[in-house]
Amino acid sequence: MPAVTASTRRRAARLAALVLLAAGALPVPAARAEPRAALEFSDCRLRHPAGLGSVAARCASFEVAENRAEAAGQRIALRVALVPALDRRRTREPLFVVAGGPGQAASDYYAAYAGAFAPVLRTHDLVLVDQRGTGGSNRLGCRFPPDFDVATPSPAEIRALSARCRAGLPGRPAYYTTSVAVADLEAVRAALGAPRIALYGISYGTRVVEHYLRHHGEHAAAVVLDGVLPPDASPLADTPLAAERALGLAFARCRAAPECERAFPGLEARFAALRAELGRRPRHLVLADPGNGAPRTLDFDAAALAGTVRLLNYSAASTALLPYLLDRALHEDYAPLAAQLVMLGSHLDAQLAYGMNAAVTCSEDLPAAARADRAALATTYLGLQQLDGLAALCEGWPAGVVDADLYAPLVSRVPALLLSGEADPVTPPAYAERAAAGLADHRHVVVPGQGHGQLATGCAPQVIARFLDAGTARGLDVACLAKASAPPFVIDAAGPAP
Repeated sequence: MPAVTASTRRRAARLAALVLLAAGALPVPAARAEPRAALEFSDCRLRHPAGLGSVAARCASFEVAENRAEAAGQRIALRVALVPALDRRRTREPLFVVAGGPGQAASDYYAAYAGAFAPVLRTHDLVLVDQRGTGGSNRLGCRFPPDFDVATPSPAEIRALSARCRAGLPGRPAYYTTSVAVADLEAVRAALGAPRIALYGISYGTRVVEHYLRHHGEHAAAVVLDGVLPPDASPLADTPLAAERALGLAFARCRAAPECERAFPGLEARFAALRAELGRRPRHLVLADPGNGAPRTLDFDAAALAGTVRLLNYSAASTALLPYLLDRALHEDYAPLAAQLVMLGSHLDAQLAYGMNAAVTCSEDLPAAARADRAALATTYLGLQQLDGLAALCEGWPAGVVDADLYAPLVSRVPALLLSGEADPVTPPAYAERAAAGLADHRHVVVPGQGHGQLATGCAPQVIARFLDAGTARGLDVACLAKASAPPFVIDAAGPAP
């Protein structure tokens, strides 16, 4: 999980959180071996990132060097949480959960999706390592102005906010990249004394899992890659094209549904007209803040529209709202659509550590984006705003530690289950096909009508559990996932057609 907005230059800059890749960063310095240390766990609660309760776990603090090449350098504490398997007599390899973003903590991701992990938890311990720079692992958070979610800063303003962010970080961002995080995972595995582990990665987390396989595959029993990012991908260059594809699928599904087509005829052309209208004349809106109900103003322009649409396309459930929300805006009722931007943006703010996000994205993604086809991107509804906004954000960020083989195609015999949403706006099914090319024992499942991340879709929790218990993708029964479908479109304020 999970990733990551392209709504305006500001979202392009900050929420490149759901996009990834690069080359030309710092080479990995010669690493010194971490001292072998035991993990001392005690009872704790992992709180839902939206404040919706908490789940029980056992937590420990695990100290590592910020820069493993420095013998006496700064050390940081990683937060490690353990959720014990329910059946202690049949416990299999522990499952390490790797969150997306980059910038989301594994403990937050688990707390939000604990129910979906229940089938796996019967026979597998769950291990949640908050990746360095996130959650309880020396979080590299940044404070932005309250209206940054909904404003459209200029490149100069983005540079100033970025410099202020860097100046306030509690760590050196060059050492908060994927390559260093993989070394952390291996150190935790060794400290647990687990000969082999299974790994689940969501979105950006699939990059971490793939790199772990490349460097420590002998300790991996099986992996689940959900919303797959292939090592050689350039998401900053590809995401506007993937988002355009996903939106086209949504429009096509509305045309094919009689109730939706009757209620919203010609939606694709009307969306283009709405973009043009907001480009000429942004609407000044006053909304209630979703957090405290206080009045909040914003200028809703074409860039804000694009970002809102992309965020809604992340899940099939929110995509079902899209035709209705666009229709309301076409009738000069912009509040419902703009409220989605504010609400979804505030959820991302609560979950993502933007300093860590920039540490990864500026070192691993922006350099590779130089090969983007700018003319092709300019034809999409997202355009060039994400790419150009991130370029402004990354000015002044140090080149991070990046293994020379981070972008090399992965070749592995470790069993792998790959999950894609048919209408994923950031990691389309073609990404998983590319990643699967070098995997000897794999199964790729494309779930009909779904967006980004399949962990909680239909029977996916049971399929994942069966795969991990079997230890092979061969013969895996995934037929139940083919029965998944997108929810019906909302037609009016009462919901879908009866």
